[in-house]
Amino acid sequence: MSNQIIPTISSGTAGPLGVLHLPRLWQKMCLGAVGKLADGYANCGPGYDMMTLDALGVDRDALVTFVSASKPTYVQFEKFIAESATNLNAASVAELNAAITGYQHTDATRQSILSAAGLPDGKPTDAINLNNLDDWQEFHAAELA
Repeated sequence: MSNQIIPTISSGTAGPLGVLHLPRLWQKMCLGAVGKLADGYANCGPGYDMMTLDALGVDRDALVTFVSASKPTYVQFEKFIAESATNLNAASVAELNAAITGYQHTDATRQSILSAAGLPDGKPTDAINLNNLDDWQEFHAAELA
């Protein structure tokens, strides 16, 4: 068993603010802050992480500092987001959530994830469910195999 942790909260999960991916970002950032985030996972990197912060108008460096210093609960994390976001409203959340659910990986990434999971090329095709498969495969390899 590994002392690093594979994040398994889906980007398709939202907390009380209704923002998809935010719970996963919290988990990854908290794990990163205590040195437990599994190799290959970004603490707060490109992709959904920055897509979320940019859409909400949250400063990445301020959030990294906050998480590193306080290791917040999820509710505390959302409170910081709500207090520091410059673009947190129903329209921006709906637009962000649509962008997250509509995001598609490249054909090569999709094929790689499906192949690693033992599935033929096909479904799922959306990034959320492909990322879920990838996380579950990585979790199995690190913790159970």
